[in-house]
Amino acid sequence: MSSNEGKIDFSLSNDELLNKAITFHQTGNFDKAELYYKKILENFPNNTMVLTNLATLALQLGQIEYGIEVIEKSLKIDSNQPSGFNNHGVMLQKLNRNEEALVSFNIAIDQKHDYAEAHANKANSLSVLRFFEEAQESYDLSIKFKPDYLKAFLNKGRSLKENGQFEKALLSFQKAHSINPNIEFLSGELLETNMHLCIWDDLEDSLINIRQKIKARTKVINPFPFLGLLDDPSLQRKCAEAHSSANYPKSNVLPNILTYKNHAKIRIGYFSSDFYNHAIMHLMAELFECHNREKFEIMAFSFGPEKDDLWRDRAKSSFDKFLDVSLISDQEVALLAREKEIDIAIDLNGYTQNSRPKIFAEGCAPIQVSYLGYPGTMGAEYIDYLIADQILIPPKNQKYYSENIVYMPNSYQVNMSKRPVSKKTFSKDELGLPETGFVFCCFNNVYKVLPETFSSWMRILKEVDNSVLWLFESNTESIVRLKNEAKRNGVNESRLIFAKHLPIEEHLSRINQADLFLDTYPYNAHTTCSDSLRMGLPVLTLIGKSFASRVAASLLSSMNLAELIVTSQKEYESLAIELARDFKRFKAIRTKLNTAIDASSLFDSELFTRQLEEAFIAMKKANQNNSKLKHIYLDN
Repeated sequence: MSSNEGKIDFSLSNDELLNKAITFHQTGNFDKAELYYKKILENFPNNTMVLTNLATLALQLGQIEYGIEVIEKSLKIDSNQPSGFNNHGVMLQKLNRNEEALVSFNIAIDQKHDYAEAHANKANSLSVLRFFEEAQESYDLSIKFKPDYLKAFLNKGRSLKENGQFEKALLSFQKAHSINPNIEFLSGELLETNMHLCIWDDLEDSLINIRQKIKARTKVINPFPFLGLLDDPSLQRKCAEAHSSANYPKSNVLPNILTYKNHAKIRIGYFSSDFYNHAIMHLMAELFECHNREKFEIMAFSFGPEKDDLWRDRAKSSFDKFLDVSLISDQEVALLAREKEIDIAIDLNGYTQNSRPKIFAEGCAPIQVSYLGYPGTMGAEYIDYLIADQILIPPKNQKYYSENIVYMPNSYQVNMSKRPVSKKTFSKDELGLPETGFVFCCFNNVYKVLPETFSSWMRILKEVDNSVLWLFESNTESIVRLKNEAKRNGVNESRLIFAKHLPIEEHLSRINQADLFLDTYPYNAHTTCSDSLRMGLPVLTLIGKSFASRVAASLLSSMNLAELIVTSQKEYESLAIELARDFKRFKAIRTKLNTAIDASSLFDSELFTRQLEEAFIAMKKANQNNSKLKHIYLDN
C-alpha cells in the first residue's frame, strides 16, 4: 500500500488485498477496510465472502440500508449462508423490521440448527414483538448450544423483566454476572430487579458501590432506576451523561438543522411510545385537543405497540397528523421529522420503557425538548429544554441539568380537566379493607419503596391502633417479602393489604376508600399523586433535592396544600400519626382539598396549554434569532 492516506497499492494480489482488508477490519480501521473490500469487488463482484464482510462492516458503521443491499446481493449468489442470513436479520432489527428479521433468523437456524447467535437474535425480535414465551424458548436454545453466551443471558433477563417475571430475570442476570461481573450496566440491572422484588439485603453496599462508580464516570446503572435509589441530582446528571454517551451519543450523520423560517404555524412534534391507555395519555389527552390550531400544527410520532383502545382512538383524532413510526429506524424517523419540518420536537419518553432517544441524537428538529415521561435530566447535549417548575428545579439547582429549564408558572404536570371515573362503587369489604380504622395507602409501584420508607410506614402503623396499609400489588414475590418485612418490624402481616390491578377508571373509583396516601422517597408519586388529589385523597410527601423527589410537592403546592409537604423522615412520621389521630385536623385538610379541586390550576388543561404554547413561542423566537439558549420563565 502506498503512503498516501486512503490510497490502495494496486500491485497487491487479490489475496493480499483481502488479507489487508480483513486486518484493517479486525483492528478497527474501517475506512481502509471498506476501500480494500470495494477494490476486490471491482474484479470479483460475486465474491460472497467479501460481500458478507462488507455488509458486516456497513452494519458496524451504522450504514444499515447499504448493508442490507450488499448482504442481499451475497445471499442471492449463494443462499447457503447461515451467518449471512443472521446478519441480514440483525440489520432488519436495526430498522425495527422485526417480522422480516424473524424470517432471516429462521432460515439461518434451518441451515445451522445449533447456531446460538441466531437463536438469541430471534429471541430478541420475538421479545420486541412481545411474544415473550416464544422468546424464552429461543433464548434457552441459544444457551443450550452456547452455555456461557453472555448476551443471551443479559437479553433473556431483560425480556423476562419487561414481562414482569422478576424472579426468573434475576436468575438470568446472576448467571450473566458469574460469566463477566464487569459487564457495563449489569450491576444496575441486578439492583433494579432486586428492587422490583423487594430484596434489600445488600442494598446499602450496592448503593455505595454504584455511587463510587458513577462518580468515576463508570457505566454502571441506567438513569431511570437510579432516580429511585439516591436523592442526589449531581450523581443523577453524571449517571444520565454516562448512559447517553454510551448508548445515544450525538450523531453527526445528518446535517444540523438551524431553523425553519417560513411556517405560518409553529409545527410541534410529540414523540412517544405511549399513545394508548397509559399514564401519559391520562395526563395529556386534553392538551393535544386544546392546542390553538390557528398558531400551531401538531403531529404525533408514535413508536409504541399498536393498541386497540379508546385512548388510542382519542390520540389519533387529536393530532393534525398521527404518524406510526414503529417500524422504521431512528434515523428514518429523524428524516421524516425533517421532511415534515418539525420546529419543536417533544420527547415524552426520556429513558423510560420503549424509549428511542436516538431519534433525538440523530437530530429530528432544530429545537428538542424533554417533557413529562422522564423526571430528570437527559444528560444529552442535543436536548435543548426541560419543562419543569420552580418547585421541581429551584434556580440554584439548574447546574444539575444539562438542559435549559422552562419554568411553568404553576405545576409542570399537565392534567385532564375531567377524567372518566367508573360508576361502580366498592365496599371496603370487597377491597379487603377493615370497616373501621384508619387506612393509609400507597399506590406507587413497589420498586419505588426503599427499606427506610417501609420501616417508617411500620412505625406509623404501630403508633396508630387498628390502622392498615393499602399497597399496590406489583408481583407475588414482592408481596411475600413485604409481609415478612412487616413481621420483622413487629407488625402483623394482616395489616398489609394489596390492591389488585384494575382498569384505571375503576381504580379512581376505589381510591376514596383510603384516608391518607403515604408517598415514597426519593421517587415520588407522579400521575398516582394527581389521581389521588383529584379524587379527594390527601397525599403526604417528603420533599427532596432531585426532580423525582419534588414532584408531589409541586402538585400539592398547586393545590395550596403545602402543609402536607415535609422535609424530614421524622416530620413525615409525626404528621402521618397526628392526622390519623386528630380527626378534626384531618377532616379540615380533606375539606380544603375537595374545595381546591375545581379551583386549582392543576386540573385546568386549557390554561396549561396556553402557558405551554407561550413557552413554544419563546423557544421558536430564540431559535429564529439565533439567540443563545436561556432558561424560560413564564408568568401566570
